[in-house]
Amino acid sequence: MEIDGFRGQLITAGHTEYDTARAVWNGAVDRRPRLIARCSGTADVAAAVRFARDHDLEIAVRGGGHNVAGTAVCDEGVVIDLSSMRAVWVDPAGRTARVQGGALWGDVDHESQVHGLATTGGIVSHTGVAGLTLGGGIGFLMRTYGLTVDNLLAAEVVTADGSVLRASADDHPDLFWALRGGGGNFGVVTSFRFALHPVGPAVMAGPVFWAADDTTDVLRFYRDFAAEAPDELGTVVRLGTVPPLPVVPEDLHWRPALAVVCCYAGAVQDGERAVRALRRFRTPLLDLVAPKPYVAHQCSTDDTVPHGWHYYWKSTDLTGLCDDAIAVIADHAYRAGSPRSYAVMFHMGGTVARVPHDSTAYAGRDVAHNINIDAVWRPDESGEQAAAETAWARRFLHALRPHRVGSVYVNFLDSDDGTDRVREAYGDRTYRRLAEVKAKYDPDNAFHHNKNVHPG
Repeated sequence: MEIDGFRGQLITAGHTEYDTARAVWNGAVDRRPRLIARCSGTADVAAAVRFARDHDLEIAVRGGGHNVAGTAVCDEGVVIDLSSMRAVWVDPAGRTARVQGGALWGDVDHESQVHGLATTGGIVSHTGVAGLTLGGGIGFLMRTYGLTVDNLLAAEVVTADGSVLRASADDHPDLFWALRGGGGNFGVVTSFRFALHPVGPAVMAGPVFWAADDTTDVLRFYRDFAAEAPDELGTVVRLGTVPPLPVVPEDLHWRPALAVVCCYAGAVQDGERAVRALRRFRTPLLDLVAPKPYVAHQCSTDDTVPHGWHYYWKSTDLTGLCDDAIAVIADHAYRAGSPRSYAVMFHMGGTVARVPHDSTAYAGRDVAHNINIDAVWRPDESGEQAAAETAWARRFLHALRPHRVGSVYVNFLDSDDGTDRVREAYGDRTYRRLAEVKAKYDPDNAFHHNKNVHPG
């Protein structure tokens, strides 16, 4: 099989790299594409799009391959694979970075931190830049500097007819609006240009762990602590077990526990003051908050979510952390059968909430907290284990129903979250506007192997 004008690597089922190339982060996803087109640059991407359209083949687009629903790979179609396109160019004087579409957040942090700069990225360094950005982009820096999409200045996009466009505030502004939260519905983004900000290289960061029995009291304290926190303080709550990381004493490994993970995007001494009350609440099991390199903090939990394990997610935005919501969280968080399963809650607000609602396609500006329920099991565990973990996640989400805003972060939707939940992610008004942009740039819905917005 050949593609005219393609210089990259073409991988089919007989190739020695086929099984490796079709594998994605979520080991539960097992799909067999007809062709994997590993692109070397934008011209290859355009050629692969035209080939797939000419042959009426399904298209999947792979950036980092980290989406839990496995949207980066399809059955019997063409995977347009950007994993070889990971270059990052930093302009320290202009405080910007140009990032290729296959880059991971670890690539961006590695290059930008040489200059003491960063932008809002994910909380796991092997997350792909493209997927996280196109869905909105939440992370530790968002309360200070906004979502990833709030820092996107321009994008190079290959559209459904194989054209290469530049999208920005001045060029194709309708497409630029849609790319900032609308997912992979509008084309293949081959490069991004981001605004960077002074961060690090040392930050006050890390987790504080408490025993699971303290969950209700800790979350009540955290509710008030987070509400008064400065924008510079990003926090993520993790409820599950203490991961068996090298920095954790062995007697705490796999112990049920709650952690509040902190990162202060400012001077270390200011960060120490900002987290002091949290660290002194009750008697923590373990306090790992300390001055450390920002890049070290950003990859500190990578080993807790490795490639190849099986993942299933359920998520929702919360109206707040009232006592009843806290009771539901405390009651369900530790009922998973696998010690690898957990729930993670993001504190939103700050700059995220101050960006005008209609400036991007990301719809969750007024949300105080987002919770993601992550069922996890190993590939060698039984189908019964998988069923038990997914049932736990569904029960947990159902129990949270009275406390849901009615919105959800699109990047946290799993494969069985259908059209109704995609609409929930955007709301009717934003969804209709996205559908109009979709009809203009992809009227045939060629890019539908995603959390799909139908042309309208």
